[in-house]
Amino acid sequence: SYTVYCFHLEEERHVRANDRDYNEKFPYADNHIKTCKYNVFTFLPVNLFEQFQRAANAYFLVLLILQLIPEISSLSWVTTTVPLVMVLLITAVKDATDDYFRYKSDQQVNSRQSQVLRGNLQNEKWMNVRVGDIIKLENNHFVTADILLLSSSEPYGLCYIETAELDGETNLKVRQALTVTSDLGADITKLADFNGEVICEPPNNKLDKFTGTLYWRDNKYPLDNEKMLLRGCVLRNTEWCFGMVVFAGLQTKLMQNCGRTKFKRTSIDKLMNTLVLWIFGFLVCMGVILAIGNTIWEQKVGRSFSVYLLWDEPIRNNNVVFSGFLTFWSYIIILNTMVPISLYVSVEVIRLGHSYFINWDRKMYYIQKDTPAEARTTTLNEELGQVEFIFSDKTGTLTQNIMVFNKCSINGKSYGDVYDEFGHKVEITERTACVDFSFNPLSDRKFKFHDSSLLEAIKMEEPSVQDFFRLLALCHTVMPEEKNEGDLVYQAQSPDEGALVTAARNFGFVFRSRTPETVTLYEMGTAVNYQLLAILDFNNVRKRMSVIVRNPAGHIKLYCKGADTIIFDRLDPSNHVLMNTTSEHLYEFAGEGLRTLALAYKDLDENVLEEWMKRLLYASTVIENREEGLADLYEEIETGLMLLGATAVEDKLQEGVPETIACLTLANIKIWVLTGDKLETAMNIGYSCNMLRDDMNEVFIISGHSVLEVQQQLRSAKEHILGLGRVSGTVDVEKTDDFSEDSVFEETIIAEYALIINGHSLAHALEPELEQVLLETACLCKTVICCRVTPMQKAQVVELVKTNKMAVTLAIGDGANDVSMIKTAHIGVGISGQEGMQAVLASDYSFAQFRYLQRLLLVHGRWSYFRMCNFLFYFFYKNFAFTLVHFWFGFFCGFSAQIGLDTYYWTAVNHVFVWGSLAVYFAILFAMHSDGLFSIFPSHFPFIGTARNCLTQKSVWLVIMLTTVACVMPGLAVRFLKTDLYPTLTDKVRSLQQASRKLGPKEQNLRRVRRTSSRRSAYAFSHQQGYGELITSGKNMKVTPSTAAPSPSLSPSSPGRVHNSRSLIEGMSKRKGETPVACVSAEAYGTSGTSEGNTRTQQTVMDSNVVSNGAVQT
Repeated sequence: SYTVYCFHLEEERHVRANDRDYNEKFPYADNHIKTCKYNVFTFLPVNLFEQFQRAANAYFLVLLILQLIPEISSLSWVTTTVPLVMVLLITAVKDATDDYFRYKSDQQVNSRQSQVLRGNLQNEKWMNVRVGDIIKLENNHFVTADILLLSSSEPYGLCYIETAELDGETNLKVRQALTVTSDLGADITKLADFNGEVICEPPNNKLDKFTGTLYWRDNKYPLDNEKMLLRGCVLRNTEWCFGMVVFAGLQTKLMQNCGRTKFKRTSIDKLMNTLVLWIFGFLVCMGVILAIGNTIWEQKVGRSFSVYLLWDEPIRNNNVVFSGFLTFWSYIIILNTMVPISLYVSVEVIRLGHSYFINWDRKMYYIQKDTPAEARTTTLNEELGQVEFIFSDKTGTLTQNIMVFNKCSINGKSYGDVYDEFGHKVEITERTACVDFSFNPLSDRKFKFHDSSLLEAIKMEEPSVQDFFRLLALCHTVMPEEKNEGDLVYQAQSPDEGALVTAARNFGFVFRSRTPETVTLYEMGTAVNYQLLAILDFNNVRKRMSVIVRNPAGHIKLYCKGADTIIFDRLDPSNHVLMNTTSEHLYEFAGEGLRTLALAYKDLDENVLEEWMKRLLYASTVIENREEGLADLYEEIETGLMLLGATAVEDKLQEGVPETIACLTLANIKIWVLTGDKLETAMNIGYSCNMLRDDMNEVFIISGHSVLEVQQQLRSAKEHILGLGRVSGTVDVEKTDDFSEDSVFEETIIAEYALIINGHSLAHALEPELEQVLLETACLCKTVICCRVTPMQKAQVVELVKTNKMAVTLAIGDGANDVSMIKTAHIGVGISGQEGMQAVLASDYSFAQFRYLQRLLLVHGRWSYFRMCNFLFYFFYKNFAFTLVHFWFGFFCGFSAQIGLDTYYWTAVNHVFVWGSLAVYFAILFAMHSDGLFSIFPSHFPFIGTARNCLTQKSVWLVIMLTTVACVMPGLAVRFLKTDLYPTLTDKVRSLQQASRKLGPKEQNLRRVRRTSSRRSAYAFSHQQGYGELITSGKNMKVTPSTAAPSPSLSPSSPGRVHNSRSLIEGMSKRKGETPVACVSAEAYGTSGTSEGNTRTQQTVMDSNVVSNGAVQT
C-alpha cells in the first residue's frame, strides 16, 4: 500500500547526491524490503481476524457465546471451546511458520553487504542504503538498488550487466555513464564532493524505460535507461563501478514488478464454504420446525405435565412462544454438529499428508543436483488435479539455456552424425566416443563433438573447412577475457554466438584477443593478426552481420553470416549447386529443432574497398536518413558472396519436455509460453517442443504497433479459424462472437492453429477494449506463445484467463521475472534452475525439472482430489447420520431439547470409526497379504491353499459371473440412459467427432517444402544492434602495453579506416521498425495454402484419443 501511495502522489522525483537531509524531506522508501505479513505485535489480532473471516470459525464463535447462556444450553461450553481453540491454534502455528520463513528470506536479502560512500567507503547492510547514496559495486555482485551509473573501471564509463532476474536473458547488456561523471573515476574525494541533482519519473514497473535529467554545475544532462543499473542485475566483466541510488527497496522496478502476494483458495475450499452455508440454512430450518413443535406441544400437551415438570416463569404466564424461541436456540446448539468444526482440521491433516507424499516422491527427485520436490503450501494439493491452463517461461524452464554446436555443413558435406562400419547412422548417446582435442592446448574441455571426420579435414588443411572456422572466429562481437595463460572466457552478447566461437576455438581457430583495429587468432597454434577494417552490424531488418578484414598476406575478405534465406539471395550464381545441397542439409537440421545460419565470404579489391569506405565515412556523418544510407552501402558490398556452408546450434531442451507437453495436451490442458526472448527464438523452441509443427494449418503472428493494427490482426485470425472469412467477404462480428462463446463449437474445431504475439502488440491487446478478442482468439488456438513480454504482462495474461475463463491456472518459471505470474496464478510452481531462487521462494510447489510437472498434476493432483472428494462424502454422511438422530428424538421428548446421544458416546463413536478403521484395514492387510497369521497360529490355519482349491469349482466362477453382471448391468443401463437423455459437453463433442469421421477425412499432404520464414536462422535474431559500433569505436577496449603498440605486420594507418565517433547510446537507441505481419500463411510453413487445402482443413478430424479435462478432474 505504501508504494501505491507514493506512486499516486509523486509526480516527479528529486534526488540530490550525498545529501541525506535534503532527500529525507520526501517520503521515499528505504532499501528495506518486507514480504512477511506479521510481526510480534500484529500476529495475534491480524491472524485471528483472518481466521474468523472463515464462515465456520465465525459460526462456532457465535455458538460458544450461546452456550454460555444457561437458559438455552444443555451442553457444556467446553464441548465447543476445545475444538475451536485447537483449530485456531493449529492454523495459527502453520501461518506463523510460513511467515517466519518469509521473514528469514527478507532478512537474508536485507543483510547483504554494500559499500556506501560516507566521506569514505563503509560497509553497510542493504537495508541501510538510502536514496541519494553513492555506492560501489564490484564484479559478479548484485546491484543493490536502482542506481544511476556514474563511473566504472572500463573505458568511457562502460559496464556490462546480466539481467537474468529481470527478463530471463543471460546474455550481457552494456550500460554507459555520462561523460562528465565517468571522469570522476574511482577518486573518492571527487565522488564525495559530487552534488548533482536528478529529477526523474516516479517509481513504476517499466523495465525498459527511464526518463530523467541530471543537473550539475549549472548544466543539464538527459538520462535514459541505458545509464541505469536496476536492482536484480549482476555486474559482469567489470572490475568496479560507482552509482547513485535513485529508487530503493519496494520502489525499485524489480519490486514493482513482483506483484502482491494473494491468498490462494482451492475450489474445494469454496465448495465447503458454500456447503456450510447451505447446511447452516438447513440447520435453521430444522431449528424452526422443532421450535414450532415445542410451541404447539407446550400449548396442547405440556400443560398436563406441569405437575411433574414445573414451568419456568415466562411459560407460566402463558408465553409459550417464548418457550419456542428458547427451544430454537437450544436446538441450534444441540444440532451444531451439522456444521462440523472438525471438517477443516481433518481437511488440513489430509492435505498435510498429501504434501508429504509429494516431498517423498523419489520419481520427482533430481539426483544430479540433490533436489527433491517440495510442497511449499498444503492448501492447494487437490487443485492440482483441476488445472486447465499452464503458463510457462521458456529460458531455464523448458530449456537448459545451454547452446551447443551440434552439426554443420561445409562445402556440401554434412558433419556431426556418427556412422558404423557398415555406413549406418548411429544414435549419439553419452557412451558415444568424443573427438579428441588434446592436440589443442587452448581447447575448451567442456566442448563435445562426436564426428571425427571434421577434425581430420582440419588436419588435412582443406581450404573450405579452414575458411569455415576462420569465419566463425572472426565474424562476431564476442569479448575475450584471459584470466590465466590459456584460460579463455568468452563474454558473448548471445549464447548462440558464444557456442560458435567456442566451436572454432576447439577445432584450432582460437579467438585470442582484439583491439579496435585488430583481431588476433591462433590458427592451429600459430598467432595470426587480422586488421579489422569494418563491422557491418546486425539488425532485425538485415538479419545478418559481416566483417571486413585484411589478412597478413594483404588480401581483403568480407565474412558474412546470417539467415539462410537472406544469404542465399546474395550468393554468386556459380553457387547454385552448392546452395541446393546446403539447403537440403538445412532442412535436416531444422527437422531436428536446431538453430541454423548460413556462412559466406567475398574477396574484395583494394581500390573498390577504398572508394566504398569513403562513401561509408560520409554516410556515417550525415544527419538525415543516416540509417537508410548505411543500409544501402551494406547491401551494395554484400553481394556476389561465395557460400561456405551452414551451422546448426542446439538450444538444449530439458529432458522429457516434448513428452511432458504431449501428455499434458492429451489431458486437454492448454499450455501457453510467456517469454522475454525474441519472436524467432521462441518459435524455434516451440518447434523443438512440438508445440509448433510444420503441418499446422496456420501460425498467426500478431506484431502490430498500434491498437488498430492489433485489433485487425486478431479479428482476422479469429475469422479465419471460425471459417467465416472463407464464406463471405463481409463478416458479421456478432455472429463471430456467438460462435466463440459456444463451448461445444470451440471444442470441436478440428484444425490446429498457433498464435504468436509480440510484447509491444500484447500491451495493446491487453487493453480493455481488446482483451476479450485476444482471449477468444487464443483459446481457439492449440498453441499460444507470447514473446518479449515483461514480468507484469505475464501476470496480466494469467489474470485475464483466470478471471474470464473461470479455469484453474498454473504458472511455472525459474527466475525473478516469473515471480509476478507465479503469484497471480491459482498455483505457482518454481524451477530451481540457473536464475536464482526467487521463483522458488514465491512458489507453492518447487522441483528441479519441467518433466516432473506431469507427475505432479496427473498423479498427485488426481489422487489428492479423488481422496478429498471421497473423504467429504463420508464425512458429511457421518455427521448427518448422527445429527438427524437428535432431530427425530425431538418428536419423542416433547421438543424439549434433550440430548438423544450423549457427547461422550459421540466422541467414543468417532474414535472407534477412526482408529477402528485403521486397525481393521491393517488387520485384513496382514491376514490377506502375508503369512503372519499362519506362522503365529499354524494349528488354527492348516488350509493355506483353500482359495486356490475353491477357484477350481465351477459353481464359484458362476457365482462370480452372476454377481458381476448383477452389479455392473444396472450401472451401465443408468449411464447409457443418462448419456442419451442428458448428454454432457464431452458427450456432445464425442458425438460431433463421430459424425465427422463418417464423412471420411481426405488425405493430407504433409510433404515438407521450403518455408520462406527464417525459423531455421533464429540465431540471427538473438543479437541486438550496437556491439559492432562499440568495438570499432574502441570504447570498450582497455589500453594495455600489448595493445597500445601497433602490430608490425599491419599498416598503422590503413586507407579508408573509419573511426566512428558517434556515442554508443546514440547508436544503440536507433532501431528500425519492422512491418507488422498479420499471420504466417500455411504456404510459408510448408503446408498447402490453396482453397482446396482450406476445405481439407475443415474436414480433417481430431485425433480419436482426445482426452477431456475430466481425465484429470476425476
